[in-house]
Amino acid sequence: MVTSKKLKLHGFNNLTKTLSFNIYDICYTQSEAQQQEYIEYIDEAYNAERLTNILTDVSDIIGANILNIAREDYEPQGASVTILIAEEPVVAEQLSNSEAPGPLPEAVVGHLDKSHLTVHTYPESHPDNGISTFRADIDVSTCGRISPLKALNYLIHSFESDIVTMDYRVRGFTRDVRGKKHFIDHKINSIQNYLAKDTVERYQMFDVNVFQENIFHTKMMLKEFDLDTYLFGVDATDLDPKEQKKIHRRLEREMLEIFFGRNINKMPR
Repeated sequence: MVTSKKLKLHGFNNLTKTLSFNIYDICYTQSEAQQQEYIEYIDEAYNAERLTNILTDVSDIIGANILNIAREDYEPQGASVTILIAEEPVVAEQLSNSEAPGPLPEAVVGHLDKSHLTVHTYPESHPDNGISTFRADIDVSTCGRISPLKALNYLIHSFESDIVTMDYRVRGFTRDVRGKKHFIDHKINSIQNYLAKDTVERYQMFDVNVFQENIFHTKMMLKEFDLDTYLFGVDATDLDPKEQKKIHRRLEREMLEIFFGRNINKMPR
């Protein structure tokens, strides 16, 4: 195992590292009643209490003390959680920004400095095409040695994600003992290197990175999907093959439009 030489700093590490990402879950709801049932299901599955538990685990992963929690379930739908955090004592050898996946939900370990964690949810649907979606916006912002990228693997496994859009940026600078400025304190080639192997295999991905600005962007979309897992209140076997194909194309179109960030007037055959 190759270890990088520890950077000797003058004073506090002033670098701010921010991970922002959106996850999308997509579903087909055939009737107005099914749309309402889906939104109620999402509101229950990702209510403020569960989101608080997820962010609490994230604070453990990045080594933070929780100072304050603000959370709210909204009417008619959606939830938000904001957690203020501060550094807790950790053994220096435990801190790692290595370009490797962080822990899964079943194996939370710990490490951070001062900042915040936030999550906001947005369930929505449209009566014309039967598509319902759920979006969660998550921000993990840290100051200090540890990178929030170590929480990414856990977060992706905590949500049912058809599409994920991720941005990571390092801002500011810190000085070493000789006075030299450092605008980033760890090596990174791609956000993808912080994802578990099973995630990388399941998703189509591409990067847009601006290395000179320490900006890293990755998009993910499921390569394949089983229609049954996207139907709410009905099984695929209850539908004739023509209806199955139509719904499959609607779901595929929704995913592609979200993934590429633009409307598609006509789907290729």
